[in-house]
Amino acid sequence: MKIVVAPDSFKGSLTAVEVSDAIEQGIIEIFPQAEIVKIPMADGGDGTVQCLVNTTGGKILREKVTGPLGSEVLAHYGILGDKKTAVIEMAEASGLTLVPENKRNPLITTTYGTGQLIKSALDQGCRKMIIGIGGSATNDGGAGMVQALGAKLLDKDGEEISFGGGELKKVFRIDTKYLDNRLSKTKVLYLLE
Repeated sequence: MKIVVAPDSFKGSLTAVEVSDAIEQGIIEIFPQAEIVKIPMADGGDGTVQCLVNTTGGKILREKVTGPLGSEVLAHYGILGDKKTAVIEMAEASGLTLVPENKRNPLITTTYGTGQLIKSALDQGCRKMIIGIGGSATNDGGAGMVQALGAKLLDKDGEEISFGGGELKKVFRIDTKYLDNRLSKTKVLYLLE
């Protein structure tokens, strides 16, 4: 008997890989001769990096980046087996789980760390990005990401704005002179939950 196991994660408790392993163990107890094919799934949120890296024979990289509240966090992203495609979960660097409940305020949180992961992937030679944007603690429209990649968001006096969705009302002009020029040669695919 051949059985395909293709679960998503159990939010807040098990990754898709862990769910696949648990189901496999349960099947083996009942049907020890079964041929089991595990295909962990993801919807662009938690577990997307691990699923795609495992499926393609890629690797996981870890980076210290700016978290949603401006403090340093350790985040990971993947490079797929083709060595040209990066997969990034916004939740890793800019996620809700990184912000204590009493400090959750999208007017002050940033996606800057996600931009730092994109820059790291560019430094690794990736020219295709798959970015899962679920689980974010932010509402800055990606402003932090482009700031990390070199764009300057300026107010009416020509001063750079700070982080957070609340700062967007101050944007008068966007200076892309220092925006990482590798982006113009990079394809980006966004995954939404």
